[in-house]
Amino acid sequence: MVGEFDEEDRLRIAGVGVAPSTGLRRGVVLNIEATLSSVTSAIESAELASGREIHSCVLGVSGANVESLNSKGAVGVEGKGREITADDIARAHESAKAVSIPVDREILHLIPQGYSVDAQRGIKDPLHMMGVRLEADVHIVTSSVTTTQNLAKCVSRAGYKLDRRILGSLASARTVLANEERDLGCLLLDIGGGTTDLVVFGEGDPWFTASVPAGGLQVTNDISIMLSLLMDGAEKLKREAGSCWEDSVDSDELILVPGVAGREATEIPRRKLCAIIQPRMEEILLMARERLEKSGLMKEIKSGIVLTGGASIMAGTRELAESVFGLP
Repeated sequence: MVGEFDEEDRLRIAGVGVAPSTGLRRGVVLNIEATLSSVTSAIESAELASGREIHSCVLGVSGANVESLNSKGAVGVEGKGREITADDIARAHESAKAVSIPVDREILHLIPQGYSVDAQRGIKDPLHMMGVRLEADVHIVTSSVTTTQNLAKCVSRAGYKLDRRILGSLASARTVLANEERDLGCLLLDIGGGTTDLVVFGEGDPWFTASVPAGGLQVTNDISIMLSLLMDGAEKLKREAGSCWEDSVDSDELILVPGVAGREATEIPRRKLCAIIQPRMEEILLMARERLEKSGLMKEIKSGIVLTGGASIMAGTRELAESVFGLP
């Protein structure tokens, strides 16, 4: 995606480029050359759509290789007259980073959740406040070193400078969540092709991030196997006639299934397609719910769930998610 700022300093999307990511699976590079080709093709399409020449980019990182944890750091205030400075805040963040992280992982984000100054808690910005002891609560997102390096290598070999990296679900959250939803407490569920990413927000900040190694491609694969279709035909059928909520499908409605290798197309009840899709989508949502329940944050989701990602567009996804999570 290519963005540019307008006269009122608002970012608007100027162009989008899309290409099949044949070298990636569940956010992990399996084939450098194929991924490099996908990156080049997508960026060239985005250049054509936006009329802009692209030299650098921000890389969205997602997939099952992403993990998170919450940490706390504490330091003594060293500012003149015990006034908290930016250096004190930076030292508190560094203190919070002193947690055991495996050597094959790196910190992608350190996101402040709140601060405490002496006995006063719930402070969002302690800069210039007076105190003796500063504590920082932070959310740390880590990713696989190998995975992010391989993604970065594909971008640089394609001839583009990598400005920075961002967790894909956090980028989505900035786009689709209202401030009220973040403050009250909500779950962002980003259902993509190979993975389903979830982020829990509370009091305006992310409290929990996780990923489930399943998404829309698993649904397409099921359709391909059950209806004896090539993956392209199964994907097209899913997009055009798919639903994951059987109650919303008319029992008399018929759909056309394309023939393979010269065979004639056949008609089947649309409910038959739904009976293939719904169990797999339900399984994906149940896996996400299990991760959420393990975090202990289910009761904090007061404003409900926000669905995004390509697979969430399918008819019936909202109703199925409400049924699985028991939340609006």
